[in-house]
Amino acid sequence: MILGGAAFQRCDKAFSSVQALATEVLRPCFSANCLAAEIIAANRDQQPVNNITCSSHAQSALRKAGLFYLVFVMFSYTTGGPFGLEDMVSTSGPGLTLIYLLVLPFFWCIPVSLVSAELTTAMPVEGGFYRWTRAAFGDFWGFLAGWWNWSASFLLGGVYAVLFTDYLVYYFPQITGWKHYLVSLALIAVITWINVRGIQMVGQVATALEIFIFVPVMTMIVIALAKWHHNPFVPLIPPHQLTFKVFGVGLALGLWLYSGYEQLSTVAEEVENPQRSYPRALALVVPLSMAAYFLPTLSGLAALGDWQNWHTGHFSDVAKLIGGPWLGTWMTLAAMVANVALLNSTVLTTTRIPFAMAEDGYLPAVLTRKHSRYGTPWLAIVVSAVIYGLLAWQSLAQLITVYIWLRSATTVLTVLSAWKLRRTKPNMPRAFKIPGGNVGLFYVVGAPVVMAMLALLGSDRFGMIGGAITMVLGPLVYGIIALTSR
Repeated sequence: MILGGAAFQRCDKAFSSVQALATEVLRPCFSANCLAAEIIAANRDQQPVNNITCSSHAQSALRKAGLFYLVFVMFSYTTGGPFGLEDMVSTSGPGLTLIYLLVLPFFWCIPVSLVSAELTTAMPVEGGFYRWTRAAFGDFWGFLAGWWNWSASFLLGGVYAVLFTDYLVYYFPQITGWKHYLVSLALIAVITWINVRGIQMVGQVATALEIFIFVPVMTMIVIALAKWHHNPFVPLIPPHQLTFKVFGVGLALGLWLYSGYEQLSTVAEEVENPQRSYPRALALVVPLSMAAYFLPTLSGLAALGDWQNWHTGHFSDVAKLIGGPWLGTWMTLAAMVANVALLNSTVLTTTRIPFAMAEDGYLPAVLTRKHSRYGTPWLAIVVSAVIYGLLAWQSLAQLITVYIWLRSATTVLTVLSAWKLRRTKPNMPRAFKIPGGNVGLFYVVGAPVVMAMLALLGSDRFGMIGGAITMVLGPLVYGIIALTSR
């Protein structure tokens, strides 16, 4: 979407004039962009939106991704591999962990995926869920959706580079101190260059990385299942553990594992035929993600039964104990590569938010600059990468509990947008529609809202304080922008 053009200039005309203009003059435009402009204008006291226009011409410089690469990019962002869930086993217990991995998707990522499929086919615009929220609830809530999501990316973007370097230290122990930081920065720089090249390059890299990860994981699963000696569901929960630690931390980790299915909507304009590709990609990625988490965990516990020893990076130990040093080394490399894949897809999905917010006038207009050759918002990508680099000294510890506040908030706004737009725009064309009528709509909205509330109520003290602070910053920044723009 190209904003700030001449099609919708600020004026005092009523919304009916804007609608007539969109209907008569901009009919050849990309209909989703036109409709988004109309809806947002209606939510602004019927004043035309001065910075939203339709894109009537193809972005010739932009090389779009097809379904194949979209699937791998989506899986890379939402899952990447089984790595990262190991602490859940020792904290919540093997039985509850396996139940979480099987059940949580039906209350979290599956409803979110159905919402994303419907809204992407209705409004396949750059900025995705940020623009959906703005269209449904107006400027304030739209800004919060974008700001909270961009802020959440700061918490984890740099961490993936740190985790990559942590694994590298296993092979090169001399990488410590400033050398460790430089390696992390170098990885961020390489991933930034790949993303500036465009979504097709990102998809090619994601495909290669995920294939490299799949092979050792599948090898471990096959060998482990052949050595099944223990009941992987026993015990259900660890004995003598606090209720919060068993259920709250496990739930937060589970929601983190299954988060992000609305995120690829931010690059809808960079995908070939998004109305067709997105629902298909989601239908493939959701069950694939469930299998990627459940099967390695099930097989590892069934073969070894050492649930008390599970900690971050334990899949490498499981592979070594089951298949020998060669498989352990291979799995360690896969875990290292998984962090590269996660960083690669994170940069892609999150950097379109500052680009879209800059188009809408919330961030400096300079962030809307696109690369002359690749058609990507290169400056928004670089600025985000610089922030990731500044935070590339942090570890993952406790950040998840803060991150889940921001992620839950944006997810809740996304599903509520589906409900609101069904009410206000029932006739909006939707190539895919959430099945089940009103009951289906209630399910996809209600389930994530309930899960988000449970996760937030179950936060530890650090997560509750940190999460509340990061969320409050959103309205404060919006207020400052509103005051300075007068």
